[in-house]
Amino acid sequence: MFRIKVIHGSGFMLSGDRMRQVQELFRATFPAYADYAEKIPSLLRNPHKHGYHAALFVAEGARARVNAFALLLYFEETKAAFLDFVGARADIQSRGVGGALYEAVREYCMQLGARGLYLDAQPDDPELTPEPAQLEESRRRMRFYERYGVRVIDGTLYHLPIGNPPTPGYLLFDGLGAVAALSRGEARRTVELILRRRFGHITSPAYIRRVVNSFRDDPVRFRPMRYRRGGSVKPDMQPPRLAERYALVFCPKHELHHVRERGYFERPVRAEAIRESLASLGIFTITRSRYFSQRFLAAVHEPDFRHFLRNVCGVLKARRPVYPEAFPIRRPEHRPKHLPEQAGYYCLDADTPLYKNAYAAAIDAVNAALTGADEILAGRRMAYAVCRPPGHHAGRRFFGGFCYFNNAAIAVQYLSAQSRTAILDLDFHHGNGTQDIFYERDDVMFVSVHGHPDHAYPLFSGFANETGAGAGLGWNRNFPLPPNTDDEQYLPVFYKALACALRKKPDALVVSLGFDAMRGDPTGSFTLRAAALNRMGAAIAETGLPVLVVQEGGYNIRNLRHGSRAFFTGFARADQSV
Repeated sequence: MFRIKVIHGSGFMLSGDRMRQVQELFRATFPAYADYAEKIPSLLRNPHKHGYHAALFVAEGARARVNAFALLLYFEETKAAFLDFVGARADIQSRGVGGALYEAVREYCMQLGARGLYLDAQPDDPELTPEPAQLEESRRRMRFYERYGVRVIDGTLYHLPIGNPPTPGYLLFDGLGAVAALSRGEARRTVELILRRRFGHITSPAYIRRVVNSFRDDPVRFRPMRYRRGGSVKPDMQPPRLAERYALVFCPKHELHHVRERGYFERPVRAEAIRESLASLGIFTITRSRYFSQRFLAAVHEPDFRHFLRNVCGVLKARRPVYPEAFPIRRPEHRPKHLPEQAGYYCLDADTPLYKNAYAAAIDAVNAALTGADEILAGRRMAYAVCRPPGHHAGRRFFGGFCYFNNAAIAVQYLSAQSRTAILDLDFHHGNGTQDIFYERDDVMFVSVHGHPDHAYPLFSGFANETGAGAGLGWNRNFPLPPNTDDEQYLPVFYKALACALRKKPDALVVSLGFDAMRGDPTGSFTLRAAALNRMGAAIAETGLPVLVVQEGGYNIRNLRHGSRAFFTGFARADQSV
């Protein structure tokens, strides 16, 4: 089994290991062009520099092993694509991955609205390819492409050798199921772009003019098929090969954590309402959270705190939550002996209980956030981790605000191993736990828009003058707002905060999203409407960055349904134009 992902834009920065595998495979498959492997990141990241948009298709097997890849170039002026390279490991070439990869490329081209897909291939004629083994490989490749209706463009000088050593090539064309013939003018414009922008370093202007002017037939003439009897081809529409651009990651164990006490707003129905509301949009691939080593948890939370939560939850009886009773000034040498007081030693408030299933559910929420981060690393444009319980109030060694472990911070730590990441916290309440974790670090920008701590939980953090400490000075920004803030007042501050999150030029953005900023939430005092969430989702998509959204608060079920649909509809519509 394998899955195919497409990486483009700055997404390669989040796929360092996959990129290294692709480059190693490229060098092994195309030793004569080994230096080109080093250019692939630049091709993906700098379309304006190279004059085309590049997309890298990666076919992954078990344990994220790259089995095959394809590099596609797209020329916006003529809405045409050029398949630059395709490579596969020698031990998997006969397992259908080549066909699946090419079908994914065709599917992607159709999504772009491409008018055609061009390919450059070694000629399958002995006059131009005299070496027997190479000739047989060329014929095998032509036989493969003819299955999809790909034809050799005939009657031109495109086959004239270029490069060092000089290499001939046939130009092939895949009409992607279109009925219309290929016009001479369209072919000339595209071929000129391919030769000038892709091969300009090994060709001359005179060579390009000679080849382009050799396209004289109108419409372009194609060589008859040689390998398909009766000219039969595969159907134009293949089963989808590319996963949806967006993943929705769900916690299967979240229902274990159900404190059935009056006033405890963090209920299982929250996650169910979001999933049901978004399922009908048809833009998400639903993904269950996967298991991750607890070393990722250990990279963020201190050992004594983690062990305390695990051990205490393990001995509690079902439906017998323990609430903190006392909150002493923390002195490590004098930890209380009794359970309720110990809870207060690590907890921020009297509203977040220790519960038998809280630890298991919190671990599953962490796994959901890490799964979402891994989906981003694998090439998704956006992943939404519906974490429950939430996490942004959990610090290095404390819990509170219905939060036990900091899901977003753990995901950021995971992503930061390969890229620079920023966090934008849009929950009504300040993400004090996330701030605590990154406050003295200069590798993660943390920005929060929230209710002013003079009026809103957690009361003791989230002020505008908290800007980081030590190496992290300047890497923390808070935008506190007064009660009854509405759309008109909130959105200008949101745009300012988003720009602030981008100031350190991150490769990815993690959004701690709470719907408790909407009108009618029992824990918040803002009055945002769904329209504001829609505009926020659009603005985040317009950054062009890979985005991991981690669910935080929001306790009005109607708001969860309408707010989630508005936010992700806005994101998806804006993403289409990025």
